[in-house]
Amino acid sequence: MFETIEWTSADTVRLLDQTRLPAEEVYVECRDVAAVAHAIRSMQIRGAPAIGVAGAMGLALAAQSIRTRSFEEFRAELSRHGEALRQTRPTAVNLAWGIDRMQRCVEQHKALPVAELVQSLIREAQRIREEDILDNQAIGAHGHRLIPDGAAVLTHCNAGALATAGYGTALGVIRAAHAAGTRLSVWAGETRPFLQGARLTAWELQQDGIPVTLITDNMAGHLMQRGEIDLVIVGADRIARNGDVANKIGTYTLAVLAQAHGLPFYVAAPLSTVDLSLPDGEAIPIEERDPAEVTGWAGIRTAPVGARARNPVFDMTPHRYITALITNRGVVRPPYDSGLTALAGPDLSGRV
Repeated sequence: MFETIEWTSADTVRLLDQTRLPAEEVYVECRDVAAVAHAIRSMQIRGAPAIGVAGAMGLALAAQSIRTRSFEEFRAELSRHGEALRQTRPTAVNLAWGIDRMQRCVEQHKALPVAELVQSLIREAQRIREEDILDNQAIGAHGHRLIPDGAAVLTHCNAGALATAGYGTALGVIRAAHAAGTRLSVWAGETRPFLQGARLTAWELQQDGIPVTLITDNMAGHLMQRGEIDLVIVGADRIARNGDVANKIGTYTLAVLAQAHGLPFYVAAPLSTVDLSLPDGEAIPIEERDPAEVTGWAGIRTAPVGARARNPVFDMTPHRYITALITNRGVVRPPYDSGLTALAGPDLSGRV
């Protein structure tokens, strides 16, 4: 398997450039925090858990570059870099979670000399990566029994190993079911305009030998109507306390279609994606990207010159459309407020 992101022995961050897939497997080496910020903003690395890891590793790189022996100056400079990283992708709460965890590590080790504190931050960033892989495997273990034998599963965007430090959330559930011997097939929506489903999900599933068929996003309703889809599993970028979910644009449409056709609609995500500070999804910020992603692709214009376009890259799915949330600590069903709060534990206490 490929490595989505890793801390190298040369104290740099190495990540798989997802803008080059599936044509090329090219790795980018980030030597400073500015390079990590660019990688997140340009979507060389994307997916909520993955950019949480990237943010943590970016702060570790920043820590290496700070030239001071004063703890107060070190903390202030690191905080400045953290704020800059937060602004690269505002919707996915994992990014802020990773940065917050690194800043808590600073406070926990403030008695150390700065040089030793830097090493503690590097180790913390590596732990965040390792824990994310374990969390994703736990999501798969909890969720795979929700996929019946012979099921045709629809997924959207890419919530696989590429969107995480490894294994995946929605695709982690599918991988775990496949490994357990469940016969299944996957419908992958293209996920326009950035084509994460076509470029990334189809590629990942091919690597694992899991049967996958690619469809355009507007084919899902037709296939549901014909009885060719049995359930939907997607990932998430932020989950509010009441279970409202922000995820890749088009998720809300699929949730409404699934309910209209009586199909289960599952969301798979680690608890680091839960934001208990938000009572509902209305307060989740929705990122808008360059409209050029809509008016063209790969440098080729597909719309007339002068055509206006919008490019919100996430939407919000109300909790009433969601059958269950599959987390690393178990499956949560309505009411989500009490279920998520009970599972959250001390690692989310800063966002309660």
